[in-house]
Amino acid sequence: MTDDDATYPEPDVSEERPESEHWVWAGTHRPPLPRPLVEYMTRDWAPHVNDEAPHPAAAFTKARRDQVRAAFEGKTLVIPSGGHKVRANDTDYRFRPGSDFFWLTACDDVDAVLVLRTDDDEEPDDTLYVEERRDPSSHRFFSDARYGEVWVGARRGLDEAERRWGIPTAPADQLGKDLVALDPSDVLVLRGTDDRVDGLVPPGDEDSALATELSDLRLVKDEYELARLQEAVDLTIKGFEDVVRALPTAVGRSERVIEGVFNLRARVDGNDVGYNTIAAAGSHATILHWTRNDGVVREGDLLLLDAGVECHDLYTADVTRTLPISGTFSTEQREIYELVYAAQEAGIAAVKPGAGFRDPDAAAKKVLAQGLYDLGILTVGPEEAMRTELPLHARYTLHGVSHMLGIDVHDCAHARETSYFKGTLEVGYVLTVEPGLYFQPDDLTVPERYRGIGVRIEDDVVVTEDGCRNLSGALPRRADEVEAWMRQLFAQPAPQLGL
Repeated sequence: MTDDDATYPEPDVSEERPESEHWVWAGTHRPPLPRPLVEYMTRDWAPHVNDEAPHPAAAFTKARRDQVRAAFEGKTLVIPSGGHKVRANDTDYRFRPGSDFFWLTACDDVDAVLVLRTDDDEEPDDTLYVEERRDPSSHRFFSDARYGEVWVGARRGLDEAERRWGIPTAPADQLGKDLVALDPSDVLVLRGTDDRVDGLVPPGDEDSALATELSDLRLVKDEYELARLQEAVDLTIKGFEDVVRALPTAVGRSERVIEGVFNLRARVDGNDVGYNTIAAAGSHATILHWTRNDGVVREGDLLLLDAGVECHDLYTADVTRTLPISGTFSTEQREIYELVYAAQEAGIAAVKPGAGFRDPDAAAKKVLAQGLYDLGILTVGPEEAMRTELPLHARYTLHGVSHMLGIDVHDCAHARETSYFKGTLEVGYVLTVEPGLYFQPDDLTVPERYRGIGVRIEDDVVVTEDGCRNLSGALPRRADEVEAWMRQLFAQPAPQLGL
């Protein structure tokens, strides 16, 4: 990180100096700027030219805005993109717009706000409030390390933003005045994304309904979204291939080598990872959210890799494969792997229009419970083990088999129970199918030969008219296919790991 104080001469700070003909104050803990420097830095700037084409999602986002507007006739809806979030002191996390805002706009600007108005007697009125381009004649143009355009790059400006996103724009500093002029009882705000925006309108009883409706509408993916999800999955498969090529040189090193190889693919070909990569070797595979990734990669162990590339339009894959680090499953590893594979096959077969969201979970868990009984781990059969009041299999299965997928890895979190968890699957829903078995290394209910084995197989499927389509089906799943795939990749050059 550049030291933004290094370019300025050390001032005499023995006493405060008000802004004068000699100095311009730059902010807290920043030395004042010499007036001659300010004058030199704020002149002779040509107008910035932005010739971006309209965003390819613009036609789709308009249809989405029409959907949400129709659900709240006569209301004004306020949906912010969010602002910067501090990572440490004066450094921020990389900005990512709020998912609902992005779904409605495809806009990735920080501190932007979408306002949808529908009056009974008027045409729909959408406004995207964005920050105007910084005036080069102001010292903030070059002295503000968070927003100054010399530091962070040029904004689009109002005209360019309208052309890019296909939404009429207004200056961000006009938002407060426009909202104050409205009856607060007619304004709904998507809260929790931007404290500044939350403070402009008193909380209302219907605010939560806006978040719920947005999640409900996002459950069905349109053509553009499905294409982006397939793109994210395809890039994720490349990342898994990179990891397998790297496995021989990763043995004896940290799991972070695995994480780094996959994340490199995400940054090179995608936008980022959609969530913290789980690179769990050995018994770490029994820990569901193992993201420390600081264990050792050992020959003979399994590697559970749960990872997803987030594409440029923020849609993410979520794929898991459990791989033998040596390239070959041991007898015990294969036994557990094939049980999980059979459970996943049952889960995928249960995904179809009209099926309950929980049907894939029940189908997969029944196979796992039967397998646990056959292995002698459960002492009762699957019907008894899966009773709601006594789900004995949960000690080894731990999690649900499916969740929705889209812009968020756990998508549509605010949807109504009747649309999601207790609802039925519809064409265009995208969900994961990811059964797993996790035998903790110190679990005395498990035969010793299985302890420390964790297996999860996860794919992303879209509900179709006649069942489902596996978006990640190009990545091998059967044990024999996995071994053959790994042998083929082992024979190829490994990614350069700085060895």
